[in-house]
Order: sequence, then C-alpha cells, then structure tokens
Amino acid sequence: MPDVPGAPTLPALVADLAAVSPDAPAVVAGAPGASTAWTYRELDDAARRAAAALAGLGAGPGAPVALLAGNSAEWLAAALGAMRTGARVDAVNTWVKAWDLRHLLATCGAPVLVMDAAVRSSDLLGALREPAPELWEADPGQWTSAAFPALREVVVLDRDPGTDVPRGARRWSAVTDVAPSDVCAAGPDDTAFVLYTSGSTRHPKAVPLRQRDTVVNGFHIGERMGLGADDRVWLGSPLFWSFGAANALPATFTHGACLVAQDRFEPAATAAMLAEQRCTAAYLLPTLADALAGVAEQVRAVTTLRTGLSIGRPDELRRIVDVLDIPEICNIYGSTETYGNCCVTPHDAPLDLRLATQGPALPGNRLRVVDDSGAVLPVGEFGELQVRGRVMRGYLGDDAETAENNAAALTPDGWYRTGDRLRIRADGFVEFGARLTDMIKTNGINVAPAEVEGFLAAHPAVAEVAVVGAPHPGRGEVVMAFATLVPGAEVTGDELREHCRAAIAGYKVPWEVVVVDALPRTGTGKLTRLTLAADAAERVRRAG
Repeated sequence: MPDVPGAPTLPALVADLAAVSPDAPAVVAGAPGASTAWTYRELDDAARRAAAALAGLGAGPGAPVALLAGNSAEWLAAALGAMRTGARVDAVNTWVKAWDLRHLLATCGAPVLVMDAAVRSSDLLGALREPAPELWEADPGQWTSAAFPALREVVVLDRDPGTDVPRGARRWSAVTDVAPSDVCAAGPDDTAFVLYTSGSTRHPKAVPLRQRDTVVNGFHIGERMGLGADDRVWLGSPLFWSFGAANALPATFTHGACLVAQDRFEPAATAAMLAEQRCTAAYLLPTLADALAGVAEQVRAVTTLRTGLSIGRPDELRRIVDVLDIPEICNIYGSTETYGNCCVTPHDAPLDLRLATQGPALPGNRLRVVDDSGAVLPVGEFGELQVRGRVMRGYLGDDAETAENNAAALTPDGWYRTGDRLRIRADGFVEFGARLTDMIKTNGINVAPAEVEGFLAAHPAVAEVAVVGAPHPGRGEVVMAFATLVPGAEVTGDELREHCRAAIAGYKVPWEVVVVDALPRTGTGKLTRLTLAADAAERVRRAG
C-alpha cells in the first residue's frame, strides 16, 4: 500500500510527479474529441510559467488570486501557479451574476483576477462590467476600480483565439509566454484554496483549506477508492466546487493518476468521454447518475469503469451499481469545511455496507455524536455529528456575520458542528439520518425525511423524491412529499400517498404527495429544501 506523499503543497506534489513520472498523463480537460491533454511535466511547466506571470502582476503571500473559470487545463495551471507565488486561490463559481461577483471580489481582496470571458450561457465579463466599468476604459495597469480597490489586474483565459478582451485586461496566452519560475513560496500551513459555500446565511461563506491538509486528505480519499497511477478519474462537477478542488484534484494527483475534467456535463457527451479516455473512476452525484441512466448502455460499455464516489440514499447508490455497472462505488460524507469528505466507504467493502453507511472516518479525523445539550452520545445513538482533525480553521472575514458563522460552526473545544444527524456504529462506520434542520416532528414523533424518501423512491413510477416538513396547527408539523415521475409513468399524488398508507407507519405517511415536473436545485445541483418547505407550508395553510 503506498504511503502518503511527502509533498508539503499541491504545486510541490505536481513537481515531484513531474520529476519521477514526467510523461505520465496528468490531466485531460475539455470535451470528447476536443480536449487538452497534459503530462505531469507539461502541467508542472504550465504552473511554473503561470507563477512567473502572476508574480509579475502582483500575486504573492497576502495577495490572493481570484479564479473565475470553467473546467480546463488552464484552470489547474493558474491555480497551481498562483500557489507557487505563495498566494491563496479564491475559486469563484461561474454562475455568479453582478450582485454575487460584487460581494465576492470585494471580500476576497484579490489584486489579480484570472477568468474566462464566458462559460456556457454565463457571460462572466458582462457580470464584471457592471461593478467594474473602469476595466473597459483604460489600458492594462492604468485603471483603478472604485468597487474593488485592491484589484489591479484582470487576465482573460483565451483558449479561443477569437476571445474578446476588455481594453484594460490582459490575455493569458500573452502573460504566460515567459520563462518558468523555479520559486515555490507556498508552505504546508498556507491556505491553498478558499472555497465558497452557501447555506442559510445571507452571503456565501469563505472556507480556507490548508495546503498539506488538502494533500493528505485527498490521498486518503483516493486510497478509499482504490486509486493507483494507472487510473483515469472523470470529473463532471466544477473544479471550483469542493467536490473538485478539495476532492477529485488531490485524490487523483496524490496517486499519480490522470484527472479527466469535462468542461460541460451532458449525458451522451459524458458517455463518449468516459469511453474515449477509458476512465476507471467517476465522481458522481444522484442527479448526474440519473441523467447517465438515460445512456446506460453506452456507460456500461465502458468496461474499465469500476470505482468512484457519490452521495445518496441506498436506492440511489444501488442504481449506480446496477444500472451504470460501477461495482466499487464509494459512499461518502463531508462538506467543504471538512476538505470535501471526512468519511468514505472503502471500495472493497461489502456492497450492503457501502449502500447503508458513509464509511469510517478518514485517517487523521475524529468523530463524536452529541445530543441537544452537547453531551457525547454512546455508539449507535443518533445525534449531531461533530468532526475534529482536518477541518477548516474558521470562515474568512472580520465582519459580524462571519463571527456569528464561526461561533455556530465550531465548538469552543475545536470540533466542527456538521448540523447533520448521524450515528456511529459499533464497527466505526457512520450512518446518515437527516439534516438536523430537516427533521420533521409530527405529533411529537421525529420523522427522518430520508426514510420516507427511500420508500417512495422504490416505487417504479417515481424518478426523484424529496420530503420536507410543513407547519400544521394541530400536529406541529406534517410530512410533505414532492416527487417527479419516470418518463411515461402515470400515477397521481393521491395514489402514491395510498401506496405509503399501505406499507409504512401512519405517522410517516405524507399529508400530501405532490407530483412535480422537477425538484428545485441550486447551480451546483443541491436540492433547495427551503423552496419546497415554503411550497409545503403554503399548501397546508390553504387547506385550512
């Protein structure tokens, strides 16, 4: 079994691999038939050239680089190059609008912004023009932004020669046409990435992740997947998301494998990419797996595909195994604050165990479960899971909202409050129950949404289902279910409710099952339960 790489930082890890296996494939990025492929030597060289360019533009210790771009080899070069200067990388999501971008750039204080002009339907330069019109009014180095006083340089990734660039911006191809830098100023305790996570707060929270912790946690994630140097790991989720930057990227590189970063998820194109690159592992989500089920024959034809990661209920994980034929899929648990994952099932654990649990803690992490008073609960009892070890030091920012977020997220003795209800089994594996805020108390009895969701999802007509609670004047709360149907299915909400009444305890039976065309989701694919809860509450209110 391989040891954890000794590299203190991500750029040092890539440099080590470039020295030992220079011609090994490191990254394939883009679309099937039109992708960029770099070896570890080429990735390291691109990162060194990016470092020289970004240092010349003002990046360095205490001077972060904001990275606003889609999946590409250049995204990796820019990130690793910025880190080599000693700068942290603030990875910004490409769904931002002008309002979001104004807040993110103002709070990160980056002097350098590296960005795509557009990503699919998102006009990123258009979003920047509203808060920073000065970029269009003067030459590079001659403008100052009133909205972003720290910002001095904007560099546009111009993989397409026809890319329009504002008057005051620079082209990536031009600034990186320099001699590579041999300097690597990053240290093991320095911040590698700042990733932004949304929740119940008004603004996204800035999560700093340290270099060495990212390397080590990524290695252990890859170890649980069974990765080796010959693996090719498909990622269709954005690199700016923790599933990419804090998970797939370090998990792949710490095992000397190749990261296949697709720039746009589309089922048929993804099946083609998996086949073209002979991928062996896949980073999946229930929504991605459901979409790939529509081209299951093509996915199953990729006989190299054996392992990967996903979240989801047992029925959702089983679908990945049975429909997509990925037999060693790993179930996971974690968050951005815990470096992507803090628990992962081993790829070679019995399937029933991988379906029902999210695995034991990764090495270096400790877990405990507490009740509402903060008292630690014994093995086997459900309560809030708390994590210590490789967790963030605290959200960035010096305002009152950040202080409140940190107090809510971290206990005085240094444990991260997950806000999730789990239990630790006698074998050390954790079992997810529900988001604490999602638990439904009806007539004084707790109902876990996941339990009702799992039952309804097994109905042959149901494609997806989400369960939330709604206030009720007599019962405290009632269970409400929203379901989408498989194509061609014809079943009513009343029929699905009767299906529940016939098979599960009365207090778990939904007050109503609402058949909808689609469940509401965020840009990153997360289910927006708050939207459903508001709809559910209104339905109960109207019913009197």
